[in-house]
Amino acid sequence: MISIEVPHLEVASQSHPGETGKNNEDALSVTSYRLEDDGTPALLAIVADGVGGHRAGEIASRMAVETVTKRVGESSGHEPVAALRAAIVEAGQAVSTAAEAFPERQGMASTIAVAWMIGLKLYTAYTGDSRIYLRRRGKLQQTTIDHSWVQEAIEHHIITPEEAHTHPHAHILRKYLGGSLEPQPDFRLRLSPGESDQRSLDNQGVVLEPGDQVLLCSDGLTDLVSDQEIDEALQRGTLEETAASLVVLARARGGHDNITTILIGVPAEVAAARPRLISRNAVVGCAIAGLMLIVLSAVTALGWFGLWPWR
Repeated sequence: MISIEVPHLEVASQSHPGETGKNNEDALSVTSYRLEDDGTPALLAIVADGVGGHRAGEIASRMAVETVTKRVGESSGHEPVAALRAAIVEAGQAVSTAAEAFPERQGMASTIAVAWMIGLKLYTAYTGDSRIYLRRRGKLQQTTIDHSWVQEAIEHHIITPEEAHTHPHAHILRKYLGGSLEPQPDFRLRLSPGESDQRSLDNQGVVLEPGDQVLLCSDGLTDLVSDQEIDEALQRGTLEETAASLVVLARARGGHDNITTILIGVPAEVAAARPRLISRNAVVGCAIAGLMLIVLSAVTALGWFGLWPWR
C-alpha cells in the first residue's frame, strides 16, 4: 500500500495520561493509505495499552503500534485477515524479545486493538481488553470480546457484568502481546448480542454504512464510562468534540488510568468524502488513448489538405 495524507473517512483521536501522575503507557496510530494496484483508499487505526515497570509499558505499546503499522503498510491490502494476523504475531515477538534483552523490561506487555478500513470494508483484530465499538442505526455494539479473567467469569456465569467492574481480578488479562506464548489475535467481529463465534468471524469485511461510527479505546475509558454514556456522547458534537468529551468524562471520574480514544466516522455523503484516486493502469490507458487521438487527428489533417506522401 502507498501512504497518503488525507483519510477517506473522518477521524479524531485523544490520549491523556490520567489523573494519577503515571506515565502514559497508551499508544495510538492512524494512517491513511491507498492500494497500489487500484487506488482503493484505506485507513488503519490502532490503540495499544502497555503494562510494565520502569517505563516498560510505554515501550511495549509503542513497539506494538509501530510493528503492526509497518507490517500492514507493507502488505498489498488484498488479504487483510492474513496481514493482520502476521503483523500482530510479529509485534508480540518483538515485545517479548525486547523484554528479554533488558532486565528492567522483563514482564512488559501490551494489549492491541486494530481497525482496518479498506474502502468501506471493516476488518478488526485484537488481543487484550482494549475495545472496538460500532455505532450503527442508532445502536452501539461492542464488537470485541475482552480477553480478561472477569470476561471469562461472566461467560461461565460466575459473576455478573455489574460485578465485573469492581472485582479484584478486573484487570487480569488472559491474552496480550509479550511473554513466552505466541499471541493469538482474535478476529471475532460481533455485530449483535449473542452472536455465535463463527458468525462473528464471518463478519470480517462488513461494509460500513453512511453515518456509522467506529470507536477504539483503552480500558482507561471503559473502566469509568459506561456503554450507555459512550452511546450518548457519540450522538452529539463533532468527532473531535466527542473524542475529547469522553476523555474529560473519564478524568472527571478519577482518571485512574491512561485514557485513549480514536473515533472514525463514515460521512453521510460517502462518495463525496473519497479522494479522487486513479490507478496506474488507468493512467496508462488514458495516455495511450490520448496518443491515438493525436495520431488520428494528424492523419485526418494530412488527408484534408492533400499532403499524403502516397497516392
